[in-house]
Amino acid sequence: MKYRKLGKTDLNISEIGYGTWQLANDPGLWTGADPVESEACLKEFVNLGGNFIDTAWVYGYSDAHPDKHPSEELIGNFIKKNNLKGKIIVATKIPPKNMKWPAWKGIPVEEVFPSDHIEKCVNDSLRSLGLDTIDLMQFHVWQDDFIVSEDLKKTMQKITNEGKVRYWGISVNDYQPTNCLKALDTGLFSSVQTIFNIFHQKPAQTLFKYAEQNNIGIIARVPLDEGGLSGKFTERTVFAEGDFRNKYFTRNRLEELSSHIGRLENICEKYNIGSVAELAFRFILSHPQVSAMIPGMRKMRHLKENMTIPEKGALDLEILDDLKNESWERNFYPDVDPSLKNTNYLV
Repeated sequence: MKYRKLGKTDLNISEIGYGTWQLANDPGLWTGADPVESEACLKEFVNLGGNFIDTAWVYGYSDAHPDKHPSEELIGNFIKKNNLKGKIIVATKIPPKNMKWPAWKGIPVEEVFPSDHIEKCVNDSLRSLGLDTIDLMQFHVWQDDFIVSEDLKKTMQKITNEGKVRYWGISVNDYQPTNCLKALDTGLFSSVQTIFNIFHQKPAQTLFKYAEQNNIGIIARVPLDEGGLSGKFTERTVFAEGDFRNKYFTRNRLEELSSHIGRLENICEKYNIGSVAELAFRFILSHPQVSAMIPGMRKMRHLKENMTIPEKGALDLEILDDLKNESWERNFYPDVDPSLKNTNYLV
C-alpha cells in the first residue's frame, strides 16, 4: 500500500481508503451487508496496509432509533476490539439538520448547520466511534454561501480548541465540485470530498488546480460510479430489493452504460490493463491532487482485488489522454428523488 499526505494536515493516509456507507444497511438505500463479513473485510483492509476509514453520522440512521449511528458504531467497535485506537485515521461527517441532500441553494445556514447541531453531532460521533478526537470532520453537504456565517466559523474553531476535531473538510454536493472555493479561501478546511471517476472528470479542472495551489486534500468518492465502472453490469442486471440502484440504473441507463463500458474495455485491451475496475482506480490515482479514494467494499474478494491496484502504478499519459474522451457527465440522482429537481447541479 502507498500513502499520501492529506493536504496541509499531518495525516498520511492510504491511497485506498474504506468507504463505509454500504456497510450500514441503510434503510431504502443499501442492503446485503453481512456484519461478520464487514468486520472481516475491515480487518483485512488493515492487514493489507489500509489506515483511512470514512464514515458518517447518518449512515444507517433511522428515525425509529435516533440515538443509533450504525456505521460509526461498527467502526468504533472494530477499532476497540482490535486495539487500533490512534492507528486508524477516521473521517466522519455532520449531516444537515434539515436532512436534505444536496444543500439547496438559498436555504440559510441556520437551517442546515446551526451551532448547537454541529456540536451535538460531533459529540454523538465521538461517542459512537469511541474516540477522544476525530481526525477529520466533514460537512456532509455544502453551499458556499454558508461560509459567511460567523457562528459556523466560531463553532468550528471552538470544537478544534477543545480537542474534539483535528481537521475539517467539506463533502461537496454531488456533481458540484466548485461549490466550496469560498470556504476553502478561509483556510479553515483541509480537504474536499467529491465524486471523481472516469465518467465525472469535472473536478480535475478548477477544483484540482485550486487544491494543488492551496494544499487541499482531495478524497475521491464513488470511484466506480455506484458499481457502473466495475464492468460487471449488463442490460439485464437486477439489483436487490431496497437497493437505490434499481432507480439509479434504469433499463435505458444500463443500455447506455454497456455502450460506455464497451469503449473502456477496448482501452483495457489496447493497453493490456486487466479490467475496467483496475482502469477506473488507476485513473483516479494518476492524479497527484487525490489523497485517497474511498470505494465501498462489502465483499472480501472485492477488497482483496482493490487493495492490490496501487502496486500497478499510475497510467501513462497516452492512456489518460484517451480517457479524457470517455467523460460521461450526467446526474441520475434527481430521477431517484424528485425533490432534487432543479437544484443547480453540475456547477
